[in-house]
Amino acid sequence: MSSAPQPGGLGAFLKSRRDALSPAEAGIADRGKRRRVPGLRREEVAQLAGVSVAYYVRLEQGQAHNASDEVLLAIARALCLSQTETEHLLDLAKPSPMKAPPRTRPEHAHPLSLTMLESLGTQPAVLLGRRNDALAWTPTGHALLAPHLPFDTSDPRTRPSLPRLLFLDPQVRASQPDWEAEARTYVAYLRLVSGKYPDDTRLAELVGELCMKDADFAALWATGHVKACTGGTKRFQHPLVGALTVNFQVWLQADTPDHRLEVYTPADEPSADALALLNTLVQEKRTTHNEQTSLMTPQSGSDD
Repeated sequence: MSSAPQPGGLGAFLKSRRDALSPAEAGIADRGKRRRVPGLRREEVAQLAGVSVAYYVRLEQGQAHNASDEVLLAIARALCLSQTETEHLLDLAKPSPMKAPPRTRPEHAHPLSLTMLESLGTQPAVLLGRRNDALAWTPTGHALLAPHLPFDTSDPRTRPSLPRLLFLDPQVRASQPDWEAEARTYVAYLRLVSGKYPDDTRLAELVGELCMKDADFAALWATGHVKACTGGTKRFQHPLVGALTVNFQVWLQADTPDHRLEVYTPADEPSADALALLNTLVQEKRTTHNEQTSLMTPQSGSDD
């Protein structure tokens, strides 16, 4: 009896990419025969990759292990995979350890990353961990992304998870006019990371939780899409300053390549005004908080 592809594994990914590729895109002539599959047949992928049909079937069924890079790259070419998708395919094909991995340790921000974040001053920015947890952010970055949440992110048990916020927090979801595109990007990035770190138990728990709690996430996860995200544009309908659009760029720290510093800049003049207003509100709130803290702190007196 043949085994089915494991969810999120090599076989499931191959099938999802095969289903998504039309014969025309693969350069296969249409002979007018009715097709019973949405994309390519297994034998067509095998022929394009130059491997036997039996071997390719075993790959999709999770029964073929230690496939060579040459074979995997040939299959990637047959399926017209992008560079990111090819890297994910190679990650998924790595042999899994025989014993259960230890529970993944919490992430902590690198001091150099925190120094760079602090140097940005009033610039909106967030330091993201492997799973898109907010490890730290500038005051304006916090106000842009999640003003309703506490600023402190030092405790791994309570720090914000941007994927959780995007799918499960109604306020964050409502603030994203392009929510569907944003959701696709987040899910595709999490799948890419899951291939690189198959033993990350916290990542597996996050994916499992979101699949259980949100049908949109489950549907997007099932597509098998992978994507790296290094820059782009985001639109917000912000609860404090209204509509604004920002460009963002992701910077990597060489010592901690899993961590990404995401920096936002206004995309147009109205957005620059909105960010300036947001920063003013942030500074006013911080000033008020400092004044209240000062009043609540007992002052040491001195004897004349």
